[in-house]
Amino acid sequence: MDCWKGAIGQSWIYPTLIICANGFLSTMRPSESFLTPYLTGPDKNLTIEEVTNQIFPVWTYSYLALLFPVFLITDYVRYKPVLLLQGISFIVTWLLLLFAHGVVAMQVVEFFYGMVTATEVAYYAYIYSVVSTDRYQRVTSYCRSITLVAATIAAVLGQLLVSLAGVSYFHLNAITLASVSLAFVCSFFLPMPQKSMFFHRKDVSETLPGPDKAVATVGADGPPSCQEDKSSVSADRAPAPEQQADNPKPQSHMLRVLVQLGRDLRDCYSSRKLLYWSLWWALATAGFNQVLNYIQVLWDFRAPSHSSAVYNGAVEAIATFLGSATSMAVGCIKVNWDLSGELTLGIFSAMDAGSLFLMHFTDNIWACYAGYLAFKACYMFLITIATFQIAVNLSMERYALMFGFNNFVALVIQTILTVVVVDSKGLGLDISTQFLIYGSYFTFISGIFLIRSIYTIISIKCRNTSGESTNH
Repeated sequence: MDCWKGAIGQSWIYPTLIICANGFLSTMRPSESFLTPYLTGPDKNLTIEEVTNQIFPVWTYSYLALLFPVFLITDYVRYKPVLLLQGISFIVTWLLLLFAHGVVAMQVVEFFYGMVTATEVAYYAYIYSVVSTDRYQRVTSYCRSITLVAATIAAVLGQLLVSLAGVSYFHLNAITLASVSLAFVCSFFLPMPQKSMFFHRKDVSETLPGPDKAVATVGADGPPSCQEDKSSVSADRAPAPEQQADNPKPQSHMLRVLVQLGRDLRDCYSSRKLLYWSLWWALATAGFNQVLNYIQVLWDFRAPSHSSAVYNGAVEAIATFLGSATSMAVGCIKVNWDLSGELTLGIFSAMDAGSLFLMHFTDNIWACYAGYLAFKACYMFLITIATFQIAVNLSMERYALMFGFNNFVALVIQTILTVVVVDSKGLGLDISTQFLIYGSYFTFISGIFLIRSIYTIISIKCRNTSGESTNH
């Protein structure tokens, strides 16, 4: 008992346990893999066209509208209130999903789910405000691992309950409601942070890991370009807005923070390397989220859930496992990403495009499942590399800022795709044709980075050749 009390007394253990419990329970949603069959089945009796062209697009629009203000408010109110807001949004989403009916009601569901996804930033940012910098890597691995475990367990559990126990989709959603409600309860037990990344920073030397430390974690064998973001050092170490004025007014304080954020973004994107990796991040993430949003609709189109066995949960579980495995594999690969990074982006983006074309042209549901597994594994492999390449040069604050901005750009691109391709007020294309468009989109991404990589490789060889001739 004394050992347990002593462990709780260590400030980082208690909040880490609670936030991980919150993450596990909020991700433990066994009904999510079966959302489209639930909406188009007897419970809601919606058509596949209503789900695709009228209901699902609302999530994208609400997510875009809420992301930027929520990003700023999350930091300003120091995370915990936003985690509580996320819990309320989860509960409202599943209450409506269980008991409301009609297209408009399901559009409201998508709005609140947009609130859920917009507030996810609080989950990953909270823990950095209550632990010291030397524990960042450790607690990050805990927080991310627990959500992957929960997603896998939820998908497997959902599949087993549907296939073996004959549990209805309605009761599967009731289980999800219970899980997210428990996550909401966990949020109340989180200690309130005393600082945040931007609006409530303590002394810079205590809170910022800084570029020097970030680069040091890579080791002496890191690529030379890891040292290239020299211009950011002075800005990273610049006084926080609180230090620039003893008692700033709230409005002027907020203005100073926003101006500093703008300068940080400018400095970050002035690095050509960071710009290219961020470009891929935004383009690919937009396409990836769009595919994830509509993949169940395609599966239901290929094998209608009212007349075929549904294996969505099993496929999602395998996809999560493969995504985790490919992410872990990145840590074992020793490659000069400055030379071959863009080529890798081009090749694996082409594989993503091929997977999407397969899903468009085949009528076989198992081929669709296989294409989805390959698509997600390739994306998770590349996004892990991109995350590392961006984070290695930046402090935690600047990485969080770039992460948020890159995702915002991705969401803008995804919204354009939704308006033009999906929405009934746009082209309103059928689901099979949509995946032809998404395959063409990833072909475009692949072409950009293959051409860029060829140019980079030729330029380096030409420089080496000219250097050798000069020496002779």
